[in-house]
Amino acid sequence: MSAAAGATFTVVTSEMLPVGLLTPISRDLAVTEGTAGLTLTVTGLVAAVSAPLLVPALGRFDRRVVLCALMAVLAAGNLLAAWSPGFTVMLVARVLVGVGMGGVWAIAASLAVRLVPPRSTGSATSLIFSGIAVASVLGVPAGAYLGELAGWRAAFAGTGGLSLLVLAALAMSLPSLPSEGDVRLGAMLRLAGAPRVRTGLIVVALLVIGHFAAYTYVRPVLEEVSGVGAGLIGTLLLVYGLFGIAGNFAAGAGAARSPRGTLLVLGGTLSATMALVPILGLTTLAAAALLVVWGLAYGGVSVAAQSWMLASAPEAREAASALFAGVFNAAIALGALTGGLAADVAGTTTVMWLGGVFAAGAVLVLGAAGARSWRGNRPGRVRDGSRLGLKTR
Repeated sequence: MSAAAGATFTVVTSEMLPVGLLTPISRDLAVTEGTAGLTLTVTGLVAAVSAPLLVPALGRFDRRVVLCALMAVLAAGNLLAAWSPGFTVMLVARVLVGVGMGGVWAIAASLAVRLVPPRSTGSATSLIFSGIAVASVLGVPAGAYLGELAGWRAAFAGTGGLSLLVLAALAMSLPSLPSEGDVRLGAMLRLAGAPRVRTGLIVVALLVIGHFAAYTYVRPVLEEVSGVGAGLIGTLLLVYGLFGIAGNFAAGAGAARSPRGTLLVLGGTLSATMALVPILGLTTLAAAALLVVWGLAYGGVSVAAQSWMLASAPEAREAASALFAGVFNAAIALGALTGGLAADVAGTTTVMWLGGVFAAGAVLVLGAAGARSWRGNRPGRVRDGSRLGLKTR
């Protein structure tokens, strides 16, 4: 499990690394900072597409071998980025990172149920997804710090080296993981239309779009609304991230018992917290308190949503995880874009209310789905993958 958590940590760190390095990247590669931002956008979009496409393409290859190969692709992308003599090569490198990220996320997310007893699935899934939360807290700031000390190329080279270390850990610690069955692309599209799977994907999209619409612009909001000084921004975001890690494990335990109930609590809390930032977050202390609650709530979204997907399609876990990873990454890009448009048109404060509206929409979708689908025979649950064309063992 720790090696799988290392894999999720590495892919998210690789994806977000340009955030703290855009200025030196743009200067050295002779592009504007806006153009340099494509290094983040391209990776997210490629990951969103590659996650649902790779699983059908991988067929019956052993998943341990596949994970190692994908980590090698991730390492190659990071090392190529470190070497890149021009922006075109840099974009090619970031495409490789997106391919590795999408595949690793899709496969690693479904590993817990194969590696631990059923009673430990919740905590094991939380451990795997903790890599995402820890990357947000430590991975990206560490990359930015290394970039300041030794240059942005050293940060990418270091992440490439970390990818190779994780590859070795996966190769040594994971048992053989034969494919659970062939998955065709058409079958994945039909799986996306299954009632509970569809509901889960819609909820993930709404929560993640809402979060990134608001969180992308949290710094100017804290400065303008709460009067937080520039020196405190980093500290507050670190506190947010630490509570996000705690929220990941707390939600994992709750989602093991009730994914729907946990997502309802998380969605409602996110909606209220984001909407209240412009109203109550008028001081540094109040803003810090709201960020703590925000971190706790959003930190649990990934693991709770993944638990929903696994419970919705127990006979098609890998396919469901691939759809989840694709929607999640697409929602990140769409959220940042939506927030940017709102900020330009109506001001940065508006993005907090917009984020709250999206999260409230997720709660409404969960409410409309109803609790009945989680009782008895669980209508809408994919029990027999063969009906969708998923050839399971």
